[in-house]
Amino acid sequence: MRNKKNKHIGIEIYPELHYKLHYIAKYEGRSANGQILYLLRKCIKEFEQADGPIEVPEEILNKK
Repeated sequence: MRNKKNKHIGIEIYPELHYKLHYIAKYEGRSANGQILYLLRKCIKEFEQADGPIEVPEEILNKK
């Protein structure tokens, strides 16, 4: 079941990129959504390692 606290984003991508995303996700045993989340987390981790942690405002963490 979807967590109502989670945010939803829609993106527009080229058909070739869409196909390749699904191909890699399947190869790595993830859904396309799971692959995108994996890549976002990896990007954020690399950014924070290079530039320091990103502080999330308390109101964002406590939103209902």
